[in-house]
Amino acid sequence: MALTGLQIFKLMPKTNCKKCGHPTCLAFSMALASSKIALDACPYVSDEAKEALGAASLPPVLKVTLGAGEKARDTGDETVLFRHDKRFFHPTCIAVSISDSLSDDEFEEKLSKINDLEFERVGERVSIDAIALNNDSGDADNFLKKAKIVAEKGKYFPILISSSVEALTSAVVATKAQRPLISAATVDNWEAVSKLAKENDCPLVVRGEDLDATASLAEKVSQVTKNIVLQTNSQNTVQKLSDLTQIRRQAIRKKFRPFGFPSIVEVSAKSPLSQIAEATTYMSKYASVVIINTCEKAHILPLCAFIQNLFSDPQQPAQVVPDIYPIGDADDNSPVYCTTNFSLTYYTVEGELSSTKMPAWLLATPTDGTSVLTAWAAGKFNGEKIAEFMEEIKLSEKIKHKTMTIPGYVAVIKAPLEEKSGWKVLIGPNEASGLPAYAKANNA
Repeated sequence: MALTGLQIFKLMPKTNCKKCGHPTCLAFSMALASSKIALDACPYVSDEAKEALGAASLPPVLKVTLGAGEKARDTGDETVLFRHDKRFFHPTCIAVSISDSLSDDEFEEKLSKINDLEFERVGERVSIDAIALNNDSGDADNFLKKAKIVAEKGKYFPILISSSVEALTSAVVATKAQRPLISAATVDNWEAVSKLAKENDCPLVVRGEDLDATASLAEKVSQVTKNIVLQTNSQNTVQKLSDLTQIRRQAIRKKFRPFGFPSIVEVSAKSPLSQIAEATTYMSKYASVVIINTCEKAHILPLCAFIQNLFSDPQQPAQVVPDIYPIGDADDNSPVYCTTNFSLTYYTVEGELSSTKMPAWLLATPTDGTSVLTAWAAGKFNGEKIAEFMEEIKLSEKIKHKTMTIPGYVAVIKAPLEEKSGWKVLIGPNEASGLPAYAKANNA
């Protein structure tokens, strides 16, 4: 049973040292009771208190690491239901399925396409996270063969899916260095599969027919291993969404320990676009791993972008370091363009300028990660602020000419910027999409 903040406070050192990030031990106790902080954040808590607090010191959703080494991904360890309450910490893992019933050539071809599902977006490398191998052939030897190929040649951690304990056993033992996610422990095989997961230090999917069955099974399996990922056997989208939501709500609000683990779901849609729409539904609430079948870049990139947005910190805008950045082979005669340091704005402008194949400089002005119009309205992107930043980075020493282009939407800052900086200011297009034509017209 969950402890109240006052009950936890009685076990605290009561030093009010503030090293935990809270002003008092009582505030820390209240945060711990609502699972907003871990017990080890207190540097002076006694071993007796740790033992007495027990489950109260555990996060509502345990952290489970899938895979190993560079392929490893952390899941779980979440503390809130809604992103704006704090933030979501561990992005949903995208897994692309591949069948062991494919011919060797077909298998190698699809695996190669899966390995290539990596992109750069707003300055970050994004990709899928896992390869889900399905034992559709029913042949244990063939499953083992294909599992070895995935472990050896796959860029992402493996998920091994089979209803055969024999097939799982041979494949897991052969690939245990990769710490594959084993799928799945069911009411019929949970003892053998739990033992397999424990002996090989691999995470394990626990799958019940419904929520009650999943909770009951998770309680049994957790006595053997805590590296658990939950899944229900629901077949339609509405029920899957309901199950995922209930698992998270019961874990966080009710501290229901059998549901205090990450969750996994497989999309049921057949068409690629329907798969993507279904997958984003599960990512929003609250899947830790989503398995899809399509491996086309045009289908995967929207999922990666959705995850990137969903798991950003809502209280901290994405931003680049304020500075002057070269585009192409820029030299001291190349044109200078000015924008804000909001990541989405910066990389949109940078992408359009790069597409011209013409060298240039892009000035990312410090605006606390806000867009052009937002920053202008807040007084963070005006002639005085930009001129101060130009002086701070000694822009005049890096550029021979004294001409800069600003966004058309803030043409009103032209005169103040010219007065403060001594530079000639040109008015560029309103939208970044107009930059290629503008650049060619002004640098012909």
